[in-house]
Amino acid sequence: MGLLDRLSGLLGLKKKEVHVLCLGLDNSGKTTIINKLKPSNAQSQDIVPTIGFSIEKFKSSSLSFTVFDMSGQGRYRNLWEHYYKDGQAIIFVIDSSDKLRMVVAKEELDTLLNHPDIKHRRIPILFFANKMDLRDAVTSVKVSQLLCLENIKDKPWHICASDAIKGEGLQEGVDWLQDQIQAVKT
Repeated sequence: MGLLDRLSGLLGLKKKEVHVLCLGLDNSGKTTIINKLKPSNAQSQDIVPTIGFSIEKFKSSSLSFTVFDMSGQGRYRNLWEHYYKDGQAIIFVIDSSDKLRMVVAKEELDTLLNHPDIKHRRIPILFFANKMDLRDAVTSVKVSQLLCLENIKDKPWHICASDAIKGEGLQEGVDWLQDQIQAVKT
């Protein structure tokens, strides 16, 4: 297979591989989203909380994504920064029904945006306002306001309402991210 891989690379047929960090508080739906983006025959049936991080892969029409699914538990969030330097894009997942922890999500986002490995890069950030199916969920516009996303001026960003269990909103987000990665040189 090595010869075919090299030949397809030379012909420009090989998909470009990108490293994406998937961040957000615990129980926001990060692993469920990544699982849903994988081909159906590769999806896990049982989703368990991520300890530390896991590495998952999926493909879009023109990119091959390697996703670092980082645990959102408080004791593991300090690990995130060790992966910032190699990340070419960020998926930040918010539980839109968890109004109490929206402030914590904003604090983590602010810490991320002010980190030296992120601050001066035009790295695209895709936000998933997840769990839109829940009764207490706020709209993606409200999530955007609560996180003060309008203050992000130096990075392309986009927010999508999503329901990870049904897969709703995920493809829209991945399409946007793919376009940004191809347009932005990180």
